[in-house]
Amino acid sequence: MGDRQREYFRKKLLSWREDILRESRETLQQLQSENQNHPDLADRASSETDRAIELRARDRQRKLIAKIDAALKRIEDGTYGYCEETGEPIGLKRLDARPIATLSLEAQERHERRERVYRDD
Repeated sequence: MGDRQREYFRKKLLSWREDILRESRETLQQLQSENQNHPDLADRASSETDRAIELRARDRQRKLIAKIDAALKRIEDGTYGYCEETGEPIGLKRLDARPIATLSLEAQERHERRERVYRDD
């Protein structure tokens, strides 16, 4: 992978990371500004359900940020774009679609097949 390609993915990852952080800040502000004093029990239950869903989404995004940070570190240390399992280059189309990918398409498919076998047992 050339310098231009690495820079492209670095910018893509940084932009994705910033979008997630901005969305998290907006959601947090919205949750804090909502009036939690709902006299109606159904309204309160609905509000609590919405809040729980938002918090689960934030947790998933926190994990995604960790994966983005790991990908940025791999760009810095020169290992970005190589399959962790085989050491082979990960296809550029795959990286463009999933810039945090750590496995080549073939290795990912093998991994998913193994998971399916263990899950079916």
